Amino acid sequence: MRKLAVFFPGIGYTCDKPLLFYAEKLAIKSGYEIKRISYSLPGDRKIRGDKEKIEEAFRFLYTCTEDSLSDTDPSQYDEILFISKSIGTAIASAYADKYKENTVRHVLYTPLEATFGFRPQNAISFLGTKDPWSVPEDVIRLAKEAGVPMHVYENANHSLETGDVLKDIDILKDVMEKTERFIG
Repeated sequence: MRKLAVFFPGIGYTCDKPLLFYAEKLAIKSGYEIKRISYSLPGDRKIRGDKEKIEEAFRFLYTCTEDSLSDTDPSQYDEILFISKSIGTAIASAYADKYKENTVRHVLYTPLEATFGFRPQNAISFLGTKDPWSVPEDVIRLAKEAGVPMHVYENANHSLETGDVLKDIDILKDVMEKTERFIG
């Protein structure tokens, strides 16, 4: 059985940061081949709060993603898992929606509101109540409306961190335990 896990990072949250780094280890342990999408924004990376810049960044990064996955044939895999962070959650969901990859399962770390416009299915999501990249109440509502289980962490930011190292380690452990169960 061939399994593929594709990693969609955020703009500043790369695959070597804790959530994606440890999720990759879990995917490898579960027998997944790994493909990391790599992208970066040219020019000004200060886009938070600017809807037009976020949409422009999405379009640019989505094109990078299509280029990165152009040599990947989904029909060669029995299972496909998209693990994404921040703007990567919208990109992964948009990609699955465009290519009608309904069998893809999603792990959505700190999804943006736009993510749910692409109707992610077979998903699990994680969000902090102090996430400055979204209105957490809106993201939680959108996830519920989409039927996507949302795990919420009090006082955690966009990296699911609170500033208290031991609390952050507890959150990371909880997120990875839930991710591992979902990956199966």
